[in-house]
Amino acid sequence: MSFVMHLDDLKDFLDEKANKYNQPFFIETDPIQVPKIFSEKEDIEIAAFLTATIAWGSRPAIIKNAMKLMSLMEFQPHDFILNSSAEDQKILRKFVHRTFNGTDCIYFNRSLQNIYKNHNGLQSVFEKGFQKEKKVKSALAYFYSVFFELAGERTRKHISNVDKGASGKRLNMYLRWMVRKDNCGVDFGLWKGIPTKELMLPLDVHTGNVARKLGILKRKSNDWKAVEEVTQTLCKFDVTDPIKYDFALFGLGAFENF
Repeated sequence: MSFVMHLDDLKDFLDEKANKYNQPFFIETDPIQVPKIFSEKEDIEIAAFLTATIAWGSRPAIIKNAMKLMSLMEFQPHDFILNSSAEDQKILRKFVHRTFNGTDCIYFNRSLQNIYKNHNGLQSVFEKGFQKEKKVKSALAYFYSVFFELAGERTRKHISNVDKGASGKRLNMYLRWMVRKDNCGVDFGLWKGIPTKELMLPLDVHTGNVARKLGILKRKSNDWKAVEEVTQTLCKFDVTDPIKYDFALFGLGAFENF
């Protein structure tokens, strides 16, 4: 089933839905509430990254487990990442979210420690990668290479490899959280080195299905080419902030069963 609209009408429809869901009440049921409990930049970006990493499955389970992970880190994620010893990190063995287990959690901690001690932090890595081609794809590809400097073969499945065609849904969502800045109080807008207009849609089954019903995505697979296709169309509606429509597509699917 699809809905054929003139582009102007479709823009008006999606603007209305984006405005409806890009509001503080959205936080109440969304995993972004986990990094919202912090005030320091490094705590926010680390908590957001770890929360985005496990953002698949039911949202209540994602939120519950992300909070559990913050608890294991004594609600001081930046301090824990920087200063935890191998002995301290053993507590992370307890963590599990679906196929993401304690082994993965410990690797994430070690890799983030490497990033903050040797690469000047998450923001620096993503922004350095972006500068290579002035594209989010190069940011995600560079981040992948840095994140796995320490090997961690088992854990590779938990970070999208866009060079192999992955949609990078959770990483694109993370960048939306960190980069977008508006007056609506949902996204953080802490990072200035990646322009909002260059962000890519966090594409998953739900946003993909809604986009196809609306006729703004033709590609059947939810891969990087589909991300490029649908984002290019969203740019026609708002070239400065195309990913605000993530709220519209997600809201239509999650809250309105569109």
